[in-house]
Amino acid sequence: MTLLSILLGTLAAGVGSVLVAALLTYGVLARFTQHLLSLAAGALLATAFMHLLPEAINSSADAKDLFAVLLGCLIFFFLLDKAELYHHGHEHHHGHSHDHAHHDHSHTHHEESKPSGGWAVLVGDSVHCFGDGILIASAFIADFRLGLVASLAVLAHEVPHHMGDLVVLRQTETSANPALLKLCMAGGVTVLGGLVGYFLVAQLQDLLPFMLVVASGSFIYVALADLIPQLQTRLSLKATAAQVAWLAVGIVLVTVVSGLAH
Repeated sequence: MTLLSILLGTLAAGVGSVLVAALLTYGVLARFTQHLLSLAAGALLATAFMHLLPEAINSSADAKDLFAVLLGCLIFFFLLDKAELYHHGHEHHHGHSHDHAHHDHSHTHHEESKPSGGWAVLVGDSVHCFGDGILIASAFIADFRLGLVASLAVLAHEVPHHMGDLVVLRQTETSANPALLKLCMAGGVTVLGGLVGYFLVAQLQDLLPFMLVVASGSFIYVALADLIPQLQTRLSLKATAAQVAWLAVGIVLVTVVSGLAH
């Protein structure tokens, strides 16, 4: 009975949150595509700084070790990005004529910026969802009602964050379906985390803070290296104010929902 509860709870939290986020992003908020970039940056940064990192630091793990892992993650993502950009750029520049150098540069820069956000978000999401699965499993093992609350809390706090992820992934895909499918698969890792948590919950408790930090690292990297540079364009005062407002909406949404979840 406990195992079945864990499976249903993790499935609802992991995949359910993605579907709710998709309904909002592609439905209600579809008209505000450009503003959603700001919301995504705010949501990812708030998820890392207001939810995951405090939770990791409040654990028994040494703070210095946790920040060392965070630093290592940021450098690792940067180096992977470099390899991806080099490979991608090499393919694109090969055979381009000199006459269109300026056009090609802007085109390749846009193309080159595509892979980074997508894979880094999926890596971070998978790790984050795995950790969520372990947390839900731990809650159900302790008490059924606590498990239900944990599942609902995870579902709720993942929605604004997944809205941000969909915006990032949507840039890397030609249509909405592959982005949604990839994020659903990452969300499905919550079920895997729940299963592993059910059988190995005691042994995994020590690793959980480090998993939270790895997930944080990927979200911080995507926000700062991929999203915010796209927002760093010269805009009118009104457009800049709108950007800042949507960034704040992303931060507030995640902060408030995370607060309610606890």
